[in-house]
Amino acid sequence: MSDLRFVVSLTNDDNDYQIEQAASAQAAARRLGAEVEILHAKNDAIEQSQQILRVVQSSSTGSRPIAIVVEPVGTPLPQAARAAVSAGIGWVLLNRDADYLAGLRESSKVPVFAISSNHEEIGRIQGRQFAALLPDGGTVLYIQGSAGDAAAGRTSGMLETKPANIHTKMLRGNWTEESAQKAVSSWLRLSTSKDDSIDIVGAQDDSMAIGARKAFQDDKSQGRPRWDRLLFTGCDGLPKTGQTWVRNNILKATVVVPANTGLALEMVAKAIRTGVNPPETAFTDVSSYPAVEALGPGKKK
Repeated sequence: MSDLRFVVSLTNDDNDYQIEQAASAQAAARRLGAEVEILHAKNDAIEQSQQILRVVQSSSTGSRPIAIVVEPVGTPLPQAARAAVSAGIGWVLLNRDADYLAGLRESSKVPVFAISSNHEEIGRIQGRQFAALLPDGGTVLYIQGSAGDAAAGRTSGMLETKPANIHTKMLRGNWTEESAQKAVSSWLRLSTSKDDSIDIVGAQDDSMAIGARKAFQDDKSQGRPRWDRLLFTGCDGLPKTGQTWVRNNILKATVVVPANTGLALEMVAKAIRTGVNPPETAFTDVSSYPAVEALGPGKKK
């Protein structure tokens, strides 16, 4: 059995980014000669908390992970974090901010830190994409993820950079294709949607963009062809999904958001080796795909 053992808790296993998060952790574990257990919370915050507490409570000295790496479904799990650190288990928070980290770092001898995608910058890039695609203004149907730091940050960043002549209508999904398809289908059944003019469907992740696209395709198949010129954009931009969908003209644009679980495992391993705790928060770089300058009416990818 390896001396390096990690537990990675993810929100679900049916979202392309979460699937990539799991793959990134497994690849890093192989590089490190470590063991990793992947837990999926099925988008249930209570289930996630219980899964983590079971890990903490059932871990003997020999089987104890050196760190739990968590992408929270809801709150940043302060009780679970304190329980883990009290048991001598490191704690890494993914894509979420938490006030309790500073206090835990002061009292802990194990690695405690956060790695996050810069959600505000992801939103700013989306706003710039909308501006490039709609130079004369228009309306975006904007599909947010479930309430939390990621959705709030991406929304605020988008609103910061979109021009005043681009208006937004908000819908809420749950970071999955199915949730966005249901949300858009419900919106399309509203009598008010028949009077709306939509130019772009912008989703906070690529899977929700695909779900929204399916809902509009279903609406068109029922004899309502007014959505023929709709553009769809998303976020995450993974090579096998978002970037491929852009190249195949299924999406017009996405935002590349690298998976960060692998980086988390490597940073914990380095902290254990050197005895130096990483910075409290690190950010991964994000970028537009294609470049914003390549977008716009008549421009090719």
